[in-house]
Amino acid sequence: MKSFAAKGLTAVLVWAFLLWGISAAAYAEENTETYVSGTKINGVGVAGLTPEEAAARLKEFYSGGYALTITGRDGAEAVVSGTDIGYQAVPEGLEEILAAENAAGRMAGPSVDNSYEAALTVSYDSQALAARLASLPLVAEAVPTSDAYIAPWDEEKGFVIVPESEGTEIDLEKLTAAAEAALKAGEPALDLESAGCYREILTRAADESLIRLKDAMNRCASMEVTCQAGSRAVTLEGKEIAGWLTAGADGAVAVDRSRAAAWVAEMAAEFDTAGTARTFHTAGGTDVTLTGPYGWKVDQEAETDALIAAIQTGESVTREPVWSSAAASHDGNDYGNTYVEVDMGNQHVYFFQDGQLVWDAPCVTGNLSKHYDTPEGIYGLYYKQQDKVLRGAKRADGTYEYESPVKYWMPFNGGIGLHDADWRSSFGGTIYKTNGSHGCVNLPPSKTKELYDYLYKNVPVICHS
Repeated sequence: MKSFAAKGLTAVLVWAFLLWGISAAAYAEENTETYVSGTKINGVGVAGLTPEEAAARLKEFYSGGYALTITGRDGAEAVVSGTDIGYQAVPEGLEEILAAENAAGRMAGPSVDNSYEAALTVSYDSQALAARLASLPLVAEAVPTSDAYIAPWDEEKGFVIVPESEGTEIDLEKLTAAAEAALKAGEPALDLESAGCYREILTRAADESLIRLKDAMNRCASMEVTCQAGSRAVTLEGKEIAGWLTAGADGAVAVDRSRAAAWVAEMAAEFDTAGTARTFHTAGGTDVTLTGPYGWKVDQEAETDALIAAIQTGESVTREPVWSSAAASHDGNDYGNTYVEVDMGNQHVYFFQDGQLVWDAPCVTGNLSKHYDTPEGIYGLYYKQQDKVLRGAKRADGTYEYESPVKYWMPFNGGIGLHDADWRSSFGGTIYKTNGSHGCVNLPPSKTKELYDYLYKNVPVICHS
């Protein structure tokens, strides 16, 4: 009986299991609108749910329970809660997952993997995310990371390299991008190291380019630049240059232009003569003080460029400045000993060549009664030209106040110049007081060609009373 009973029990159990399998299969066939047992989507259980119900569960999970855990160096950790940033996630493709289970025969059980990953349509408050990330202790309290750099000049050590320092400083732009990618994928964790969010060291003390730049800066700090004009010289020493130097972004020695320009301005004040008062010894034996545009003048913009270029070579140099205007001599009187002298008080013109008087003639200068005075000063001849028509101001009817053809024209001060005047029968004396020119220096036609042949561009023309 016991044996029979045991056999009977076994038979009953077998039939029960068969009937349960048939019933489960029938149940599965009848419930193709829900996910099979053990189904998980993005780690959330959805067995027995329709796609609509599963979508609701997933959205509830992401809106209420989602959080992004951020881990960093030295065990640092922070959490960005979905509720802090208005995080919402809508899963996609849930119908396709159900269809795939049905097509596969709705398999279930311990040996079947019914886990799926669904894409998400994500939304969140970008400004809230940015504020949350910036306030994280692992961002706000990070230890700065610094590149190796060349320290400012030290009189004892010169230029030296300060080594790099690796800290925990985070590149906030990279962190934001990595966090957004994790949020859009619904990832629960973000590792800062593997995501490349830490600020990288770009320059190290051992970098050959940095060492070369340091050596170049030290060479510049030990050089001298001497600007020389005749017997006068101004020297820029290396210890002053050193204070102007920094490491350029392009790996070259950078020179502070404002400080170089200030030094050039001081140097120019030593060398410039144009516009300054100078003493002139007249043919009549008196000394007069004159100013005027003739003279040496440093082109400060171009000279600053040249000075910076000279410094960047790292080699000491003696050079002449770049001039915007030049004169005859650096030493003594800048007008030298070859010049035209217009003595307006005596109405006479002289030409001295190498200190010797080689030409002279009477003249007529500006009409004093009409205030056409010929201005005093030291000028340089602009150019010389033959067969020129000199014209006065243009009238409303298109004619000119006067038109005077001349054979030899030698301008030196705006529209004022030396020229022949064949309409005059006499020169010198007091003619200029009531019947003078419009400001020009009128010369006897018989004498003008000889002077014309002597003159050249920028020869000094010195006018005095």
